Amino acid sequence: MEFLGILLPIFAIFILGFIGQKKFRFDTKVISTMALYLMSPFLVFRTFYTTEFDKDYIYMIFYTVSLCLALISLVYLVAFFRKYDIRETCAMILASSFMNNGNYGTPVVFLLFGAAGLKYAIVLMVIQQMVMCTIGVYYAAKGSPEGNGIKSALRAVRRMPIVYGAIVGVLFQFTGITLTESMLTAVSLVADAAIPTIMITLGMQLANISMKNIAVNKLSLSLILKLAVSPVIAFCISLFLPVDDLVKQIMIIMAAMPTAANTTMYALQYNTDPEFVSSATFISTVLSLVTLPIVFFIVI
Repeated sequence: MEFLGILLPIFAIFILGFIGQKKFRFDTKVISTMALYLMSPFLVFRTFYTTEFDKDYIYMIFYTVSLCLALISLVYLVAFFRKYDIRETCAMILASSFMNNGNYGTPVVFLLFGAAGLKYAIVLMVIQQMVMCTIGVYYAAKGSPEGNGIKSALRAVRRMPIVYGAIVGVLFQFTGITLTESMLTAVSLVADAAIPTIMITLGMQLANISMKNIAVNKLSLSLILKLAVSPVIAFCISLFLPVDDLVKQIMIIMAAMPTAANTTMYALQYNTDPEFVSSATFISTVLSLVTLPIVFFIVI
């Protein structure tokens, strides 16, 4: 019941966006652009500005990047045998390689491990955000019908304000530059609005899609990679990392989280099969009600 107590408010926000879109027919791309370019940089800046890092975080970076690249490699393998085109492959990468560590994973870890696990969950969330706004944006732009392949993708990554928000946050922390209380309050107001806006956008996009047009076979493969294969890969990576058992448990649990809501925002922004990515995000979140308790039973 405690687990449902965390999950139900998340679904309530999705439903809010879904109902709002059905009634008012908003332009979802405009709202996703606002969240991506105006709100998210403040969220990342605040996290890097306020988080104190130690050596364990280096291993967390290695783990996050290794897991992401392993999943991407598997998607390419599937795409080769299934003969997917570039757009289909990039959409499947968005749906299969990035997990919801923020508004889903972090509260779950706090419920399971308390404050001791929360600090690690927050750092993994930030690292995942950085991976998504670089590697994720690269593949979103690469799969865009309006793009021109690798050049367009690299240009999109360079234009991502989230990256610069992280750089500025790190510089402020290590150079000792401090924000006044009123300035930090202003930053927090925008930062706190980012995640719910992204979640509402996901609900809005779900209201626009037609499930009958979704490629069931491709979606099934994506869900298997995200919910079943990902935690197995995370377990294998954790065996070689000199970190506490608590950190290893959190790594595996985070890897089992459903598809990140941000991937829907990227797919919308670059028109990289947003219906498929949105469906993968929604269905993986629903299925996690079944898959996550199994992972908890095995890991904890």
